[in-house]
Amino acid sequence: MPLKEPPYHPIQEIENTKAPVLSGKRVVFGLTGSVAIYRSIDVMRELIRRGAEVYAVLSEAATELVRPALIEWATGSKAFTGFAGETGHVALGRTCDSMVVAPATADILSKIAHGICDNPVSLTAVDVLGLGKPLVVAPAMHRGLWRSPPVVEAVKKLEGFGVTIIPPVSLEGKAKYPSTEDVVAAVEAVTLRGRDLRGLRVLVTAGPTREYLDNVRFVSNPSSGRMGVAIAREAFFRGAQVTLVHGPLSVSKPHYVRSIGVETTEEMLQAIIRELSGSEYDVIIMAAAPADFRFGRRFSGKVRTEAGSITVTLEPTPKIATEVRKRFKGLLVGFAAECVAGDLNTLAEAARHKMLERGFDIIVANDVCAEGSGFATETNEVLIIVKDKEPEHVKLTLKSEVARRVMDAVRDEVHAGGHGPDPAPR
Repeated sequence: MPLKEPPYHPIQEIENTKAPVLSGKRVVFGLTGSVAIYRSIDVMRELIRRGAEVYAVLSEAATELVRPALIEWATGSKAFTGFAGETGHVALGRTCDSMVVAPATADILSKIAHGICDNPVSLTAVDVLGLGKPLVVAPAMHRGLWRSPPVVEAVKKLEGFGVTIIPPVSLEGKAKYPSTEDVVAAVEAVTLRGRDLRGLRVLVTAGPTREYLDNVRFVSNPSSGRMGVAIAREAFFRGAQVTLVHGPLSVSKPHYVRSIGVETTEEMLQAIIRELSGSEYDVIIMAAAPADFRFGRRFSGKVRTEAGSITVTLEPTPKIATEVRKRFKGLLVGFAAECVAGDLNTLAEAARHKMLERGFDIIVANDVCAEGSGFATETNEVLIIVKDKEPEHVKLTLKSEVARRVMDAVRDEVHAGGHGPDPAPR
């Protein structure tokens, strides 16, 4: 007798619709009694859009805020609200690839930190830790609780256990649930790579720069900064110490990463030089798109249109990579934005020329004129070129996945070339 088709569930309509980066991975999602719990619905479904199977575990306090039926609709899987003879926490711990607790209350942080297993979430989390699997927590609570000595101590304990803490957003007297993008980025990074960049010191540049004609007009480019921000996020959640030097961004910057904002190309160069004089870095990743030209003269105030046409002269801006290479002996990663009508051979040739000219150890090249690739898109298609190696072609995918592959190349070169600490075990 033939097997029946599995029953239809609406979750099938969103599975793998973003990118299958988490395909085949099982993520346990712990829900606790914070009013921010409604935010977790979006996070769970975003993980599913990226291919993950999500299994939710709810504390009793969580069930007072959302019904298990809603969670089962959101995930397409049974929601666990307690364990009995079936020892579900054991099955979840053994079969999952990672676990995230979001929102994580002060109560649950303290319980996990001290091994108190009196509810399904802390019981499963402690079991997951015991099995050596990644655990991510996203705290959400009043600011006073977040800053209280017992919670600070619990967070330090958890970090010592290798738990990934997503720092909350401090706003309106509260330590608020991080953005969906931040939680998804953390889960992706530790599920797929672990904390393999611990101890690595990384500086990332992101976004465009602006060169002003007068106080209100400028020349720039369509860069949103998404690629550089994705790299900073990925490096941070894999354990690196990250500084982000960025121009005017069109996307949110990671609030937990040390950031330095600039406007002009010269300002970006000077910010990097100051960083190099005051701090030691193992890697610099130049994902920004600084303007190549500036006006020969900057007018004060606002140029009046009534004056008619004006003639301006454009002059080259400083080549940041060239100046940085003079001062920096570590691993230098550059980006090459080209228009090559989809010709990967031409793209590789142009990138290798730029690599040699600017002194990059790794260069990431993309065709910014191709559909879905380059400026102001959520996706990218690139060649990652390492000296003396064949280019790695990363087909069109989310920029978060491109960032992951770039950091993989960085990790491997750091390990091979002695540019920084040996990669930490996963």
